[in-house]
Amino acid sequence: NNETSGGDFILLGFSDQLHTPMYFFLTNLSSLDLCFTTSIVPQLLWNRKGPAKTITPTGCAIQLYVSLSLGSTECVLLTIMAFDRYVAVCRPLNYTSIMHPSFCKALAGVAWLSGVGNTLIQGTITLRLPRCGHRHLHHFCEVPAMIKLACVDIQANEVQLFVATLVLLLLPVALILVSYGFIVQAVMKIKSVQAWRKALGTCGSHLLVVFLFFGPSSAIYIQPKRSYGRSQGKFLTLFYTVVTPTLNPLIYTLRNKDVKGALGRLLR
Repeated sequence: NNETSGGDFILLGFSDQLHTPMYFFLTNLSSLDLCFTTSIVPQLLWNRKGPAKTITPTGCAIQLYVSLSLGSTECVLLTIMAFDRYVAVCRPLNYTSIMHPSFCKALAGVAWLSGVGNTLIQGTITLRLPRCGHRHLHHFCEVPAMIKLACVDIQANEVQLFVATLVLLLLPVALILVSYGFIVQAVMKIKSVQAWRKALGTCGSHLLVVFLFFGPSSAIYIQPKRSYGRSQGKFLTLFYTVVTPTLNPLIYTLRNKDVKGALGRLLR
């Protein structure tokens, strides 16, 4: 899994023709997916060795901080990539001036810093909750599952989690929908079939990645308390933390002629 993401990351670094704003953000997404799968998969493989299937408190805290930070970063980064597609389709003549390299670096920095800031706040608050007696976490180490282990009233924590979800999940989804709303309006004015194909090729991969990531993560963080079963919750978490990051490089590579062309040149 990690070799796929890492290979895409290396390819983007070696090909000069892919040094554009879209591929700059794709490089960040590939490195992000590589770290995401690495934070989850090793523990999953380790648990398959024996019947205990446990994780140490320290390991759980590390997994919580790392996965929450990377997940929050991906929410913001996918929103930035939607804005990049909006500028490319709706403001093509001003694309180079708007998506300047320094501006792109600043946007990427905002995405990574927002992820770190969110995990420092939410992760720390969650880990400081008192846990009485022997309570087992039949789930991955993530905020919605861990706050249910507390032996105190967690209503305030649920409100705090809802606010964070509103800012880092629902708001990005709304901004992405607005961006693609403008894109659809712009493409509708053009009656060329070639323009439709170009727009679909430009935006189709990103839309698919957005659906695969925000769908399962929204089901975990937005739904009411205890509204999903143990196995269902594990599957949804596994999907957006492991399956989706693994599929992202394949989706962008197989649907993008520039990436496939650069891969062929690199292999030759």
